[in-house]
Amino acid sequence: MKAATFMAPGKMVVKDYAKPEIQKPTDAVIKIVRACVCGSDLWWYRGISQREAGSTTGHEAIGVVDAVGTDVKDVQVGDFVIAPFTHGCGHCAACLAGFDGDCLNQESGGNGGYQGEYLRFTNANWALVKIPGQPADYSDEMLNNLLTLADVMATGYHAAASAEVKKDDTVVVLGDGAVGLCGVIAAKLLGAKRIIAMSRHADRQALAKEFGATDIIAERGDEAVAKVMALTGAGADAVLECVGTEQSIDTAVKVGRPGAVVGRVGVPKKSEMNTNNLFWKNIGLRGGIASVTSDDRKILLDAVLKGDIHPGKVFTQRFTLDQVQAAYEAMDHRQAIKSLLVVSD
Repeated sequence: MKAATFMAPGKMVVKDYAKPEIQKPTDAVIKIVRACVCGSDLWWYRGISQREAGSTTGHEAIGVVDAVGTDVKDVQVGDFVIAPFTHGCGHCAACLAGFDGDCLNQESGGNGGYQGEYLRFTNANWALVKIPGQPADYSDEMLNNLLTLADVMATGYHAAASAEVKKDDTVVVLGDGAVGLCGVIAAKLLGAKRIIAMSRHADRQALAKEFGATDIIAERGDEAVAKVMALTGAGADAVLECVGTEQSIDTAVKVGRPGAVVGRVGVPKKSEMNTNNLFWKNIGLRGGIASVTSDDRKILLDAVLKGDIHPGKVFTQRFTLDQVQAAYEAMDHRQAIKSLLVVSD
């Protein structure tokens, strides 16, 4: 089978591998239909973080179950599924509390291999999310919507849920990548009345407005804070931090009103944070790795199937698996908001 492989910063290739097999009774093998490139993939693609040369890549996909281990009873061969990056077991303390992104029984070694023709998926019995019917039953647009439920839509929702967004809230969303844009969708879905999206890029601004943003702020840092205060008076009720940089976290705290909650899903790029700034405004800070399986089952899959949300619009360029280098370059050069990989029918 073919799979995308990281060779060095800036260099992706497609290599041939043996088709994965069941290694544990809790495994499944999935024939991938669609996968994609994530903004977090750009960290090691750009050489900002380390990744082993020769490793397979990707952590978002939808596909059809090809084989299951003996302990897998809730999904069967032939089922159409969302393959979340979180691999929750469903029965540890974290999963039972609704935080399957922090599952205590995840296999060590991290994710990889979703950008390929087949994938060995661990903790398959609970973590996989079944989609009614088969891929052929859905439009191209709907397949893209379903693909976002493997990560970015669930991560955007996790930001909004962590920030405790509720009806008629004013919400600020920091980050105009796919996660931030999905955060706009999530804020709207949870009933926010005013959604202020921070974005400098015309294509992302337009999509944020289509998703429900009422205001756009292009400034950064203190200028952005001043703009939010001019619009709101006291600041936002909830803030979605979908970037992870020192500046975005600092801005997130500053644009919240006293008592606001920041929902943080941008992977931190610096280990230190001045938490004293939270104290002086009674700002709450929540967030982390998304609860993909839990939130897909609770609200997101149904919202997509009913046509209430259309997160697949974040895919602005499409590629075949053999074009994976071009897919990464498109995102690296900001030519695509998110690159889609069409792997099979």
